[in-house]
Amino acid sequence: MIVLGVDPGTHVTGYGVVVGGDDAPASLLECGVIRTSARRPLAERLLEIFEGVCEVIERTRPDVISVEGVFYGRNVRTTVTLGHARGAILVAAARSGIPVAEYPPAEVKNTVVGSGVARKEQVAFMVQQHLSLVEPPQPLDTSDGVAVALCHILRSRSLDRPEGTGRQGGVGRKRVD
Repeated sequence: MIVLGVDPGTHVTGYGVVVGGDDAPASLLECGVIRTSARRPLAERLLEIFEGVCEVIERTRPDVISVEGVFYGRNVRTTVTLGHARGAILVAAARSGIPVAEYPPAEVKNTVVGSGVARKEQVAFMVQQHLSLVEPPQPLDTSDGVAVALCHILRSRSLDRPEGTGRQGGVGRKRVD
């Protein structure tokens, strides 16, 4: 399975393409950022994000696109603007006919790091560990995009495990219904 993970942003959108199967270790295919100019109008920046994601899709041919959900911060304007960036990414996915999986930021962090309140540096470190990289992907927006892809792969694996193992039931514990 090839997963394109995207961490939306109107100035910097981080992405990572991770390949992972049921038994094989996950590996990083490609990662980077799509940068836009803060001086340009929002509509032009959204077009740049859309086109950038379309280019990554054409180059890597992912099976699924995993997108981080909106972070509900104190600044409503930032949240709405981030929603626009997510929209550009979702349209790129729909245009390509690729299914989308969406994960809240806390779920990405919890799945990859083990804590839903992990800092960006912790996410970058754990991405490095999970993928056996020499160093974490930089900048941190890139690590976040890779983490979103990795989250989808790890969550897919845990859902495929037999009942009583893995995250849902706890390793070695039987479920009591």
